[in-house]
This record gives sequence, structure tokens and C-alpha cells, in this order.
Amino acid sequence: MSAMEDQAALVRRAMAGDREAFSDLAAVHWRRLVALARSIVADLEAEGVVQDGLIKAWKKLGSLRDPEAFSSWLARIVANTALARARSRRVFQPLNGAEFPVRDRSSDDRIDVQRLLARLAPRQRAVLHLTVIEGLSDSEIARVLGISSSSVRVHRMRGRQHIKRLVGRGEDS
Repeated sequence: MSAMEDQAALVRRAMAGDREAFSDLAAVHWRRLVALARSIVADLEAEGVVQDGLIKAWKKLGSLRDPEAFSSWLARIVANTALARARSRRVFQPLNGAEFPVRDRSSDDRIDVQRLLARLAPRQRAVLHLTVIEGLSDSEIARVLGISSSSVRVHRMRGRQHIKRLVGRGEDS
């Protein structure tokens, strides 16, 4: 039996009400989900977002049509939970009209990636995370975030443009 078949079997057991099976699924996906949540919300909130997402997933498990799609279905729930949290808490700093100090790049060329990403809109961070870290295709990212593939490309392009502008002006720290 392949790993995918094993996961589908666990999903079917969880759909039948087996909490231990769902707990096993959560454990398998935990690190990946926390990394996804971290890319959208602050570090300290990521685990809470994943826990909230897992609770939602458990409650909505009956709506899952294809047990083999569980991984992307779960990631979508966590991503949406993180996006909602970011919007409600304003975890990100909008770029429009923001003043950033310019620093002397000759003294230190390191880039604080976390702070740089925090300046992007949550959906841009999610798209970049799913692209770079998870290695998902545009259509997979679209499924996870519930947006079109063309929106994925637009969010990725805008995120990269913002990062280029920030790095070019030395605004990463």
C-alpha cells in the first residue's frame, strides 16, 4: 500500500468518526501546516491557526468528497483560517504610503526574510510560500487557496515586485 493509499484509509476512518485516525493525520501534516500558517501570520500565532484549522477540518470532514484530496483540502482550510486571522489582526503592514528607513547596504548585506515577508499582503505570502517552500503548481495553489490560477500568478508577481522594491531600497530590516 502506498503512502497516499495509507492516508486515504486514515481519512476514511476519520470520516467514520475515528478521532485517533484524525489525530494521526494531523500529526503527519502538522509541520507543513505550521510552515504554511507562519508564512501568513506571525510566528507566535501559527500553531494556534493550525489548531483552529484542524478543529474546523474535523467538523467539516463529512463534506470532503475525495479522501485522496485530503492534504490539499486541509491546507486550504488552514490557509483560509490564517488569512482570516491576518485580516482581523492586521498582522501585515500595507505597503501603500508606508515610510521605510533606508539603511546603508555596505555595512551588512543580510536580508531579514521574515520581516521582508511580513510587509506583503497575507495572500501574497501564502502564494510565495506554496510556490517556493511547498513547490506546488499554480493549479494546486489555486485549489489550496480557493482562487483561480491566474490570481495565483498575479499574487506571485506582485509579491515578488514588492520584495524587489524593498530589497532594492534596503528596507528588509
